Amino acid sequence: MIVAERKPLAEILSNVRGAGKVLVVGCNTCVAVCMAGGEKEVAITATQLRLALRKEGLEPQITERSVERQCEREFVAELGEAIAAHDVVLSMACGVGVQTLVEEFPDAIVYPGLNTTFMGRPEERGVWSERCIGCGNCVLDKFGGICPITRCAKGLLNGPCGGSANGRCEVDPENTPCAWQLIYDRLARIGQLDRLMDLEPPKDWSTSRHGGPRKMVRKDMVL
Repeated sequence: MIVAERKPLAEILSNVRGAGKVLVVGCNTCVAVCMAGGEKEVAITATQLRLALRKEGLEPQITERSVERQCEREFVAELGEAIAAHDVVLSMACGVGVQTLVEEFPDAIVYPGLNTTFMGRPEERGVWSERCIGCGNCVLDKFGGICPITRCAKGLLNGPCGGSANGRCEVDPENTPCAWQLIYDRLARIGQLDRLMDLEPPKDWSTSRHGGPRKMVRKDMVL
């Protein structure tokens, strides 16, 4: 899932201050799960904006809306009339959602309410950890299902660095395990330690952002 967190209120205020009508739009998928931009967070943010702006002597009309997924035009289409009726839109979605609103409603002023951080998984209540950077060429089959590109602080593909000690990463020994210790333990458990004898060539980043923004086309789905 995409993990995000709300921008500081002061930063949000700097963008919406002066607008007479503000539409706060949430997304009920990824950012709702990480408790950053769902209906509840939209309500909290809208209330905080009202209170903060009221202290400045401002009384803008702040409207709350949410859609299932802001990253899909079919879902944001229902926002057309509401967006047209407001001066500013505050998107409580990931960066993809913000840009979808901009592309679908080119005359609208849209500001982000969140900082998109990474693709990850929930560890426990209120804790998420990064698992994928979307490099476009998955190597999980070679490393027992553990990604050294994402989980090794240095992205090493042929073993740990000299800073690994007692199975911990030198970048943050208290909180971060050495990815290569995890890989070794995992391969040992499934009987595939021989994979570590294969020398990995330098990472081919051409499938990542080497060539600029990416687009995937499924020809079997294109009409």
